[in-house]
Amino acid sequence: MIIYLHGFRSSPTSIKSTALKQRMAELGLQDSFWCEELPVSPKAAIALIEAQIRRAWAASPLPPTLVGSSLGGYYATWLSEHHGLKAVVVNPAVVAPLSLEAWVGPQTNLYTGETFLFTHEHIAELQALEVPVITDPERFWLLVETGDALLDYREAVRKYAGAKQTVLEGGDHGFSRWNDYIDEVIAFAGLLP
Repeated sequence: MIIYLHGFRSSPTSIKSTALKQRMAELGLQDSFWCEELPVSPKAAIALIEAQIRRAWAASPLPPTLVGSSLGGYYATWLSEHHGLKAVVVNPAVVAPLSLEAWVGPQTNLYTGETFLFTHEHIAELQALEVPVITDPERFWLLVETGDALLDYREAVRKYAGAKQTVLEGGDHGFSRWNDYIDEVIAFAGLLP
């Protein structure tokens, strides 16, 4: 199973999530894809994802693989460390508490238009999820584009040293070449030969 974790102000209808879901359906793997709207609260988001990890493990001997974009990559890193799971992190938020400090206040979801309040309590919850050092880089695959205007890709390259890394020139925070890597992501999860 692939558990897809969307980013801050994003949703399950994001471009990457939708493309991955569609490709998995084309391959007859629709039952091996999960992506739900993550709560604004990092603590609540982790609880929701951990419940899905437990369900996935109960349903299959193959451990689930996490795929996280931006803030979802930050969550995937913590979850990978705590559950021993493989993770694909796409333009991940490496220092989310610092990166998101400027976003405290009213926010709007880019896909749904729904408004929400992002608070200092949420920043504290993010700090509790900090992973100072990756213990098993071989579980990770980092996908970054150097043209990401929101996050410095070099921080991710340092953070995931020793992991499989795909660093592409140009692009943007949305990882513009996502469709070129979808089948490889599905294979990394052990769902394709």
